[in-house]
Amino acid sequence: MTTKRIPDSSEHDNPDILAGKPVEASGSDGASPQAESAGVRRRGPQKAPLKRVVTIRLSADVVDAFKATGAGWQTRVDSALKDWLKQNPPS
Repeated sequence: MTTKRIPDSSEHDNPDILAGKPVEASGSDGASPQAESAGVRRRGPQKAPLKRVVTIRLSADVVDAFKATGAGWQTRVDSALKDWLKQNPPS
């Protein structure tokens, strides 16, 4: 039996995760039993990375405004930067 840490939106309710214990996975892809029974499909690994991980410092008001829009705020920051690049192409 393998153990694997499975990120879950209910992690804050799981005492094992809060204690740093690994979560047991029953599926071959590491899916939780609940996900398997619900027919939830997991994404496979990317063939080629489409995005790069970077660290960027932004004004607090900018971050707060994007976070206030809910889940996916980082994607919206990416989209806003792409729109800006269309209007201001590098020379």
